[in-house]
Amino acid sequence: MLFPIASQAEHLKKLFWLQHFNLSIGELNVWIPDKEEVWQSAEITKNYKAGDRFLHVQLEDGTELSYPVDLAALPPLRNPDILVGENDLTALSYLHEPAVLHNLKIRFVESKLIYTYSGIILVAINPYKQLPIYGDAIIHAYSGQNMGDMDPHIFAVAEEAYKQMARNNKNQSIIVSGESGAGKTVSARYTMRYFATVSKSSGNAHVEDKVLASNPITEAVGNAKTTRNDNSSRFGKYTEISFDRGYQIIGANMRTYLLEKSRVVFQSENERNYHIFYQLCASAMQPEYAHLKLGSAEEFNYTCMGGSTVIEGVDDRANMLETQKTFSLLGLKGDFQMDVFKMLAAILHLGNVEIAAVGDERSSISMEDKHLSIFCELLEVNCDKMCRWLCHRKIVTTSETVVKPMTRAQAVNARDALAKKIYSHLFDFIVERINQALQFSGKQHTFIGVLDIYGFETFDVNSFEQFCINYANEKLQQQFNLHVFKLEQEEYMKEDIPWTLIDFYDNQPVIDLIEAKMGILELLDEECLLPHGKDENWLQKLYNNFVNKNALFEKPRMSNTSFIIQHFADKVEYKCEGFLEKNRDTVHEVLIEILKESKVCFRNSLSLLMVTLNATTPHYVRCIKPNDEKLPFEFDSKRVAQQLRACGVLETIRISAQSYPSRWTYIEFFSRYSILMTQQELSINDKKQICKIVLQRLIQDHNQYQFGRTKIFFRAGQVAYLEKLRSDKLRQACILIQKRVRGWLQRRRFLSMRRAALTVQQYFRGQQAITARNLKQTWAAIIIQKYCRGYLVRRLCQLIHVAAVTIQAYTRGFLARKKYRKVQPIKILISLTGNNSCSVKKMNTMAIIPNTLPFACLVLLSSAVFLVFYHFQSQKEIYEKEIEGLNFKVEHLSQDINHLQKLFREENDINDGIRLEVSRLTSENLVRSRCRGTTQKLKSQGSNKGGHVRWHLHKALSLPAGLVCKETATSTMTLLSADLKPRGVVVNMIPGLPAHILFMCVRYADYLNNADMLKSFMNVTIDGIKQVVKEHSEDFEMLSFWLSNTYYFLNCLKQYSGEEEFMKYNTARQNKNCLKHFDLSEYRQILSDLAIRIYHQFIIVMENNIQHMIVPGMLEYESLQGISGLKPTGFRKRSSSIDDTDTYTMTSILQQLSYFYSTMCQNGLDSELLKQAVKQLFFLIGAVTLNSLFLRKDMCSCRKGMQIRCNISYLEEWLKDKNLQSSNAKETLEPLSQAAWLLQVKKITDDDAKEICEHCTSLSTVQVMNHLFPSGRTDSIGLPFHKSSIPQQSTSSLLMLDTKHLFQVTFPFTPSPHALELIQVPSSFKLGFLTRV
Repeated sequence: MLFPIASQAEHLKKLFWLQHFNLSIGELNVWIPDKEEVWQSAEITKNYKAGDRFLHVQLEDGTELSYPVDLAALPPLRNPDILVGENDLTALSYLHEPAVLHNLKIRFVESKLIYTYSGIILVAINPYKQLPIYGDAIIHAYSGQNMGDMDPHIFAVAEEAYKQMARNNKNQSIIVSGESGAGKTVSARYTMRYFATVSKSSGNAHVEDKVLASNPITEAVGNAKTTRNDNSSRFGKYTEISFDRGYQIIGANMRTYLLEKSRVVFQSENERNYHIFYQLCASAMQPEYAHLKLGSAEEFNYTCMGGSTVIEGVDDRANMLETQKTFSLLGLKGDFQMDVFKMLAAILHLGNVEIAAVGDERSSISMEDKHLSIFCELLEVNCDKMCRWLCHRKIVTTSETVVKPMTRAQAVNARDALAKKIYSHLFDFIVERINQALQFSGKQHTFIGVLDIYGFETFDVNSFEQFCINYANEKLQQQFNLHVFKLEQEEYMKEDIPWTLIDFYDNQPVIDLIEAKMGILELLDEECLLPHGKDENWLQKLYNNFVNKNALFEKPRMSNTSFIIQHFADKVEYKCEGFLEKNRDTVHEVLIEILKESKVCFRNSLSLLMVTLNATTPHYVRCIKPNDEKLPFEFDSKRVAQQLRACGVLETIRISAQSYPSRWTYIEFFSRYSILMTQQELSINDKKQICKIVLQRLIQDHNQYQFGRTKIFFRAGQVAYLEKLRSDKLRQACILIQKRVRGWLQRRRFLSMRRAALTVQQYFRGQQAITARNLKQTWAAIIIQKYCRGYLVRRLCQLIHVAAVTIQAYTRGFLARKKYRKVQPIKILISLTGNNSCSVKKMNTMAIIPNTLPFACLVLLSSAVFLVFYHFQSQKEIYEKEIEGLNFKVEHLSQDINHLQKLFREENDINDGIRLEVSRLTSENLVRSRCRGTTQKLKSQGSNKGGHVRWHLHKALSLPAGLVCKETATSTMTLLSADLKPRGVVVNMIPGLPAHILFMCVRYADYLNNADMLKSFMNVTIDGIKQVVKEHSEDFEMLSFWLSNTYYFLNCLKQYSGEEEFMKYNTARQNKNCLKHFDLSEYRQILSDLAIRIYHQFIIVMENNIQHMIVPGMLEYESLQGISGLKPTGFRKRSSSIDDTDTYTMTSILQQLSYFYSTMCQNGLDSELLKQAVKQLFFLIGAVTLNSLFLRKDMCSCRKGMQIRCNISYLEEWLKDKNLQSSNAKETLEPLSQAAWLLQVKKITDDDAKEICEHCTSLSTVQVMNHLFPSGRTDSIGLPFHKSSIPQQSTSSLLMLDTKHLFQVTFPFTPSPHALELIQVPSSFKLGFLTRV
């Protein structure tokens, strides 16, 4: 099978088609068959032309090869690099065997990933190594997730089955198959563990444990060591896990198929019998097993036949204790266990019974045989009869009954048949008792069945067991083919794509060959009915009926004791020897009836299994054994290819390849290939229309794709072609950028070199000019220049001197005239300063003398300025003294005013106290006068009514700074809790108003010194809060409201407790309202515990409301458009069990956070509590995002790291906008921030490793290396370095963060600033029975 996709002619057409578009064939890679590796990659080195007989290729090791080709054997094309390592094989553009094999090898060997999807199949490759990917944290991470959104995992298949069962109310089946050693049993065990974890119920706390406990028991009695597997299941098991209407496990039921009974009496070399025998022998020295008279396993024929009684690393004695423990857990106590062990010991002793030959026709057993005696003793049967009938058989005819002796060979066969029959019935009995222990009283609503059965088997020698196994697998493969075909048809109809009939392999002819009338089984049945039926006679009938008449049946050329059947997976040659004997299980008491019943039972049970599977929705897990040496993460391509053909994976690929295997949503296509779109096309608003226009332009053959309602369907190879175009466009863009950058660098280099050349030239020429003659000439030139320049300077200086003198003359004249004009104003100023006429005359005299005029003017002007300055200075000093006196008076008056105000307040307090006391006395007198008559009546009815009198009397008493209760405490709490709506309270009300009202009622009871009333009210209040929280456990606003009020009520009890540490924050008036008679510290503790419970429920509700938004908003949504560039999606992504709903973005998360914040603020939640709640939410966002990143290798890229860091910046901006930087919420995002950073940095050198260790302090080594550093994978920014270069960051070996972790909550004491006297009870509260005094 060289090319198992569409027709070879179509493949040739693709090669010519690529040439038509002028694509370089030299860059194409193909797959060439190889004897060792099955397929080997090669690059085409020469263009292929029509008619060429050879394809010139170069292998990866550099070998040149001319590969012969023709239309019937064209080599398959290799997928582009972007598709290598895909987690779904159906996402590959070229779908064929080499592509599947290579993709699995890359994921398994290089990336250490053992799970891969192939359409509806989960391919699980046994790593032969314990992996940390099955913990409870992983289970919770997959719980509720869409199957296509997470990395492939057995838990994802289990979650898909559970989700479809819950949504569609339809039974599900998980079919786990594979050959021995492939990991079927472990995979089935993990699916059951997943169901037990996610559906755990409080009412049936031990049901899940019992379901899981059935596994160790069935493995002990049904598993054995083979050459391929140390714990190989030698039977098929279908376990129905039953669920109630709440989809919680209520019980289970188990059905078994094809127990390998022959293993009880025969084991091949290096194989063992069933584990339970060796566990029993390992415990033989224990006192409780002494009566079984056992020894080591080497002492018994049935356990030492294979020569391997010990499994390395397995403690049979410890496993025996575990088996007993699980028996007890299922309610199968000591008596039952001991009966089972007796039967097992009896089988071992039966195998040691010596049968001696007496002549050629007879045999005998010694009556002294101790093993026969022990066998009969354990089973409580007659030893003489057993000795006789082991060597004789009874033949019943129509006329008489004849006892005929048996030869030794016949007696040994009869003994072995008896041992097999005993073990078979014991096995069935144990399964029956397990089913009884797993029975349930309620009614089963739905179930999920887990089928763990052999895969297709072919050995060097194949007998009756392999025939039955392969027959069962033929039936399962037929069911699988029909299911795949049905899913393909449904997908086409959903997308309105024209449905064309797909040719797929139908194995009905093989099934008819086996089970139809006059088929192989019927002929075997017929031969078994004959007294002297033989294998050779039956084989001859097969030859006569089918050789040259049925193409699926062949006769080997070199053998007359075998026949060949062409199964769906491969040709298998069966040896006819032992077919009749193994089918009969001959026990001399029952003869042919049991023989016939045995065969019919198998066919009926297989038919019932197929009916059950057809009535459920199947999910497939195909387990692959990577090598026969059980080496961890070693990949044997031959063995894997053989199993892929046998398990139906390639058939799925073939069916997909014949239609439209690659399917992209319009958004995915637009995001990936927008680079191929023109500006005119991008200007269109409808992205769906853009995709259609672009495809019609890029791919001329419209038969190569189809437009569905939500997806585009591509034929095989089209995505690879589009990737080629995209790669070429990016390469051209890179070349253009490189050209520009290189040109700029070269220009810069050229200019630098030019400047250097000029400098060199300058100095070189200067050096050339330095000679003796040049020096003389230069010196003479300098002398000439000196005298010439001196002459020119002197001439210029003379001209400047003449000009300067002229300018000075005119300037001095102008200044003299200006000074003269100023004399007259000075005279007037001097006359104003005094009446001394002498001064005036002197002034006039001075004015006459021109030489002394300027000096006199300056003296007079200075005197005038001094006088004015002195006058102003004296005025300033006077004013300052007056201001100082006024300030002193003001300070004195302020002190007087403060003193008067203090006296006034004290007087008001005294008046208020007097007024309140008068009011109280008046009220008491009024009540006493009204109650006298009632008191007399009650006294006449008996002294036991006195409590009611006091209660009604106290109800009417008033409370200073409190409320008068006219109704019971229950009514108060009922109206405050049940009838109060948060949205109607928070508007224009003080924070915690209901809490203040409750405390005022407490204050009232304290004032009356009534302990019963106080206790009753506190109990009613606490119970009322608990009740309202229970009834509204999912109502975020109600929880926020009562968390706030519980907190305020607790603070009020502290604030008015009278304790010094709280009173120091109160005003004098508030201290007067402190409690006088009771210590409520006990109730404060109860309220504190209640507040913590409310807070935890409050956090849970917030987390439930936002958790489903986190992964779509933080990981999947592109905050930076065009950065990610989506990759092709496989079947699991496009056929998700969850319908497409509203897509959550980063904006959705921010809006939800803002809603939480505004609601908490409106309900008056304390700022410190609000910060703690926000911190818890941010931790959840970071943990869920990081856990999802760990489980999604497709997200571990540099581009995704940029997206995550962008989203983190949005969260930080939100914190800043809400002024919550001090909440430490940002620090909880540090692991996610470091992971995003790690995705972007270089990972090449040891210096890079050192930088990573210094930066990634919040991530463990497991998280860094195994998941953000996928081993062997090449990052876009560099090759990964070895793990040893990363020092140990943390001792933690846990991969996942605990999303259920809760930070410790603290309730800080914040005293209320509101005075109780000023609090008003709104009428909207409907608390009319409360009266303010």
